[in-house]
Amino acid sequence: MAFVKISEQDSLYNDLEKKSVLEILTEINQEDHKVADAVKKTIPQVEKLVTGIVSRMKKGGRLFYMGAGTSGRLGVLDASEIPPTFGMDPGWIIGIIAGGDTALRNAVENAEDDTEQGWKDLLEYNINEKDTVVGIAASGTTPYVIGALKAARAHGCLTGAITSNPDAPISEAAEIAMEMVVGPEYVTGSSRMKSGTGQKMICNMISTSVMIKMGRVKGNKMVNMQLTNKKLVDRGTRMVVDELGLDSVDRRILTTMIVKFGGRPVGLETIAAATGDDAATIEDVYEPYLLQLGFIARTPRGRIAMPAAYEHMGFDLPESAKQPKQERMIF
Repeated sequence: MAFVKISEQDSLYNDLEKKSVLEILTEINQEDHKVADAVKKTIPQVEKLVTGIVSRMKKGGRLFYMGAGTSGRLGVLDASEIPPTFGMDPGWIIGIIAGGDTALRNAVENAEDDTEQGWKDLLEYNINEKDTVVGIAASGTTPYVIGALKAARAHGCLTGAITSNPDAPISEAAEIAMEMVVGPEYVTGSSRMKSGTGQKMICNMISTSVMIKMGRVKGNKMVNMQLTNKKLVDRGTRMVVDELGLDSVDRRILTTMIVKFGGRPVGLETIAAATGDDAATIEDVYEPYLLQLGFIARTPRGRIAMPAAYEHMGFDLPESAKQPKQERMIF
């Protein structure tokens, strides 16, 4: 049976230029409703891929997204959201686009047609058998992506493919194929529309579920997010209050600590200095949190600071903390 690019078939709509704005928007929305159902059908394959990614990532493996044009941009977008959202180093999930970063804003001619460049780009990251490579291509025929997947698979990497066409060449190149068949685009062949939406949904599912299973979410909260603006500082404050059941605690104390130390848990003396409040009160507020992190420990005679607290803040370890536990400074 010949391979058919369903994503590039004629639109179900015609004479678009004669339609009113309301008609255009309504019809686009009607087509978008088909995307979630198409993505739903890929869940078994996404589950298999995520399980494999998590297993490898726990051993030091990374996740690479590979794509060209819109597909490449969406992979880079998803990867770039991981550090601020989940506090992971950017080296864990990496997006690579044919033509390099220039292609994020401007088309790079013929970049996607090179079957060898994708693997060369992966080699720049010292790719190894612990890693996972997910190729993204609406058409399922992008040489840059297919070449990278074939080489990665031959070198022992886990490989996955996201495409809008069934039985596509990219599916044959990958170990796990996620074929979300969204049908013809509203504007014929414009894969930035339904195909792009579906690709983003699957990337969201992959990266979010991986981060959850890697321990970057507690309950339903992004407990490792980077607190880089006032909104996120406030969110982080609420998380600490809710987690410790501190509804009556002065939120200014929490906010001051979070702002001063970028959201990182801090040592007891430092909290007191930062807030100007009574040290004993602050200790009582943060004790459960600091105990959980291993920054303090209880002894029959009181609390002691653990080396991890100083190391986490980048402070020099005091002589008292270098002593055996029973001889450390009690406070």
